[in-house]
Amino acid sequence: MKAAVLYGKEDVRVEDVPSAKLKRGEVRVHIEAALTCGTDLKVFKRGYHAKMIVPPAVFGHELSGVVSEVSGAKCTVTGELWHVGDRVVVANSAPCGECFHCRAKQENLCEDLIFLNGAYAESIVVPARIAAKNMVRLKTKTAFHDAALVEPLACVVQGVEDSRLVRGQKILVIGAGPIGLMFVALAKHLGCDVTVAGRQKVRLQAAEKLGASKVVDVGNGRGVVMNVREASKKLFDVVIEAVGKPETWEAAVQLVRKGGTVNFFGGCPSGTTVTLDTTLIHYSNLTMLASFHHTPRTIRRALEFIEAGVVHQADFVSGHWPLTRLPDLFRQMTLGNQAVKTLIHVRQ
Repeated sequence: MKAAVLYGKEDVRVEDVPSAKLKRGEVRVHIEAALTCGTDLKVFKRGYHAKMIVPPAVFGHELSGVVSEVSGAKCTVTGELWHVGDRVVVANSAPCGECFHCRAKQENLCEDLIFLNGAYAESIVVPARIAAKNMVRLKTKTAFHDAALVEPLACVVQGVEDSRLVRGQKILVIGAGPIGLMFVALAKHLGCDVTVAGRQKVRLQAAEKLGASKVVDVGNGRGVVMNVREASKKLFDVVIEAVGKPETWEAAVQLVRKGGTVNFFGGCPSGTTVTLDTTLIHYSNLTMLASFHHTPRTIRRALEFIEAGVVHQADFVSGHWPLTRLPDLFRQMTLGNQAVKTLIHVRQ
């Protein structure tokens, strides 16, 4: 089969890769939709991810498709066996269910979280644990390209629930990438008044389409606090940082109201630090938290939002590329990613 293989820093190649024989409990999925992701771009630039992928390795992690081969695999959530022909979405990880964090219902922090890569390919072998815990059946009417949004949306569901968003709140989302836009969609669905601070006209237009009441173009990304204050004339109940830069973490704390909540959702580069005003944090009684990854429950909740029509690919997919040109696409993305997400056609 054809698959994209990551060899190192900015080195991904589309090659013929042998199809692995299934082990007990594993499932082979014929991929129908694969989407690009900001995490994949970071991995491409760095050449690896210590937890998720060590090259050489097949690449990509947002996918949906059809079960094409099984080896005694069963979904432990429903108790049903998987069968050839089942339409599914596959998460990129699964927890062990036995460690301290899993027992504390914090499966996103599992000490033995296993990851799955290989979405940019004609098919993928799903490990037994993921097939059992984090592969979910799709309704007949659910489009594959919509379902492929489940994994990033599940992370956003985790962030929304951690932040305790409720109707009527004034929310600021810093960052208008795919994650920021998903926060807009869910916050708007919950009845919040959403402001978005970001860059790139196409992404800010997408935020407006999703229901943001105001968008703030922050230009080169400097002066976020001043730009937002001048445009909005208010502080916010909740601020979601969806960029992953120290300077926007620091800006987020200055834009939340007294007694408000800041979610440092965007992960900063390893080793970076931030400087925060302790007087502001203490006397404003701020709640600060950081949401990470997803759980089997938020994977299923994300699919519910998609199958209810709250989130669909038309609002997020702004490009289509064949698998054979994936290396060109990622080189182009390193120069400035204009698309929100790109759908990869794995048999072209």
